[in-house]
Amino acid sequence: MSIIISILSFVVALGILVTVHEFGHFWVARRCGVKVLRFSVGFGKPLLSFYRKNDPTEYVIAGIPLGGYVKMLDESESTVESHEKHMAFNNKTLTQRILVVLAGPAFNFIFAILAFWLILTMGENGLRPVIGELDKAGIAIESGLEIGDEITAVNDHPATIWRVANGLILSELLDSGSVEITVLKPGGNIEKRRLSFGDDFSIEPELLNKRVGISPQVPALLPVLNEVLKGEAADKAGLKNGDMILSVGEKPVSSWADWVKVTRSSPNIKLPIKVERKGIVISTDVTPAEVKEGGEVFGRIGASVYIDESINEQYTTEYSLGPLDGIVESARLTTHYSVLTLKMIGRMLIGTASVENLSGPISIAKYAGQTASFGLIPFLKFLAFVSISLGVMNLLPIPMLDGGHLLFYIIEGIRGKALSEQVMQMSMRVGMSVLFAVMILAVFIDLSRFLT
Repeated sequence: MSIIISILSFVVALGILVTVHEFGHFWVARRCGVKVLRFSVGFGKPLLSFYRKNDPTEYVIAGIPLGGYVKMLDESESTVESHEKHMAFNNKTLTQRILVVLAGPAFNFIFAILAFWLILTMGENGLRPVIGELDKAGIAIESGLEIGDEITAVNDHPATIWRVANGLILSELLDSGSVEITVLKPGGNIEKRRLSFGDDFSIEPELLNKRVGISPQVPALLPVLNEVLKGEAADKAGLKNGDMILSVGEKPVSSWADWVKVTRSSPNIKLPIKVERKGIVISTDVTPAEVKEGGEVFGRIGASVYIDESINEQYTTEYSLGPLDGIVESARLTTHYSVLTLKMIGRMLIGTASVENLSGPISIAKYAGQTASFGLIPFLKFLAFVSISLGVMNLLPIPMLDGGHLLFYIIEGIRGKALSEQVMQMSMRVGMSVLFAVMILAVFIDLSRFLT
C-alpha cells in the first residue's frame, strides 16, 4: 500500500509542478502573440486530448508523467503559412523569446512562494524550540548553548517552533558554515551563540543534524499510539489508535522514548509485544521496517504517539504569520533555498559535496508518499522545495533546458544574429547526453540507497 501511495503522490506532485512550469511558458507565449499548437502534461502517447472552443491549442495529458512541453508555431520546426508567420515563435523579438523561456522557471518560483505563504498563514503546531539534549560530539555544545535554552531567532529570523528553528540552523550552516542563534535563558536573559564548522565545511546535508548535535525538549510520554499509518509496520501488525505498549518480549516498556529506542534498533526484526486495548491485554508481533536516512539504518513502525492536551499546551506552540508578513517571508524563503540549491550544485561540480545528494525519481516518489501521508502542510512543503529545485535546474545553461535556450538568446543578442543551425543541433545533442547521464546517475544513487 505504501508503494502505491508513493507512486500516486509522485504522479500528482509531478503533474502539479509540470503543469505550473509549462503554463508559465504557455501563458507568456500567448501574451506575446505566439500561436501555441499543443500544451502537454507528460510525454508519449496521449491518454486524453481535447480542444477548447475558439482556441487553436490542443490540450494533452500523456502517458509518461516525467515532464511536459508546450509546442509553438515555429518555422524551424515546420512550414508556416504566410498569414500566420507573425504568430511564429522564431519571428518574435529577442526580448519576447527570452520572456517566454524565463516564464517556466519563474512560475515554479511563484508557485513556491504561494505554497510557503499558504503554510505560513494557515499556521502549524510544533514543539517549542527548547533545547533538551546536547550531543557531546556535536558543535553546538562547544558554542555555550545549554539544556533549557529556548531558541528565539536564527540569524535574526524569528523561530517559534522547533521545525523552523532547526530548518533555519541547518540551511544557514549548509550555506555558509556558520550561524548565530539567539536564545532565551531559563533565568530570562537573552543571549547569542554562534555555531560554526570552522574549516570543516565539506559536511554532507544528510549528516548535518548529527554534526550539530541539538535535540528538542520533549515530554515524558506514555507508550500510547495516536495515529497508525496505513500499510506501515504497525498497521500490518494489527495495532490500533489508543493501544498502549506494555512490553517487548519480557522487558516492560515504561515510556514512548523506551519504545522508540527498541523499534529504531530493530529494523527487520520481529518483536513479540503485549499491548493493552480497552482494558484487554493482547499479544502480537511487529516487525519495524528498515529505513535508511543520513547514513543511518533504523527501524520504523509508522505510528505517532498520543499527547495529552495539557502536555501539548506546555510543550507546543503555533507558528503563523499575517498575510503581508507571510508573503515577505515566503519570498525570502524561496530566494534563500534557490540560492542554496545553486550553491549545492556548484559544490557537487567542484567536488566539495558528494553527488549522492542527488535525488532521482525513486527518492522523490518516496518523499512524496511520506509527506502526503503526514498531511496537507508537509505535502505543500515538499511541493515548494521540489518546485524551487525544478526552477533552478531549468535555469542551468545546459542545451535542452530553458537556461540553455536563454544562453543561445544572450549570445544572439551579443552577436547580433542567431547561432547557426548546425551549432544549435550539436549543442542540443551534447545537452541531451549530459541530462541523460545525470538522470542515469541519479537513478543509480537511488537504487544504491535502497539496495545497500
